[in-house]
Amino acid sequence: MHPFRKAVEARDEAAMAALLADNVVFTSPVAFKPYPGKAITAAILRGVMRVFEDFRYVKEIGAADSSDHALVFETTVAGKRITGCDFLHFDADGRIDEFMVMVRPLSGAQALAEAMAAQFERIQAEAVAQIEQEAAAAERQAAGS
Repeated sequence: MHPFRKAVEARDEAAMAALLADNVVFTSPVAFKPYPGKAITAAILRGVMRVFEDFRYVKEIGAADSSDHALVFETTVAGKRITGCDFLHFDADGRIDEFMVMVRPLSGAQALAEAMAAQFERIQAEAVAQIEQEAAAAERQAAGS
């Protein structure tokens, strides 16, 4: 089982975030522009965990040592069944640097867009808080050096 799949299925937010590269780019199925950065990507993943009901991966595509991997999933959002796929690309350190999600059918994508829009203020606040915590930790570390 792929480590990211294992982290998601365990609902282990820290393990999911640890697998993200600092420069990860998240491409959403319901937003026009991609979201660059670990803080926003981790916050989006937490938001998705709040809106997905009965989420499960049903298939893995890609060799264990490949830099590209696909995880097919099924879930429900607001009563709409969704089939989707997480397309992951891994950098030389084994961290996810590209994360693209696609979903179907259109009614499911629309339900997902609405649910995530309702989460987005919280997602943005979580990302800003994470960035501020990391900056403060870096300042403390620099001051201690």
